[in-house]
Amino acid sequence: MITIHLKYEIDPDKLADFEEYGRRWVRLVNHFGGDHHGYFLPSEGDSDIAYALFTFPGFAEYEVYRKASASDPECQAAIELARTTKCIRRYERRFLRPLDTEAGAEGDAGTDR
Repeated sequence: MITIHLKYEIDPDKLADFEEYGRRWVRLVNHFGGDHHGYFLPSEGDSDIAYALFTFPGFAEYEVYRKASASDPECQAAIELARTTKCIRRYERRFLRPLDTEAGAEGDAGTDR
């Protein structure tokens, strides 16, 4: 399993545009076989940082999604929304894997936590 973590720097004056962008991508990622965990918008603290998390069964499935979304009209419309509204200033993408709590339980003694 691979989880994609996105950190967005957004324009706080264009939050409604970003929310629409996020609603579209939640549906699209799920349509392409992923499991979108949602967008997390500013509340307290920084007003220009938002996050998104979604998971695919593996990196190969994520790559299929990336290739398919590149030519999908709905995906392109979502990208165009962000481009024309300039609601996203920049973003960072990270690939994460869950900790397997069953593996490696032995032999961890003495490691820093």
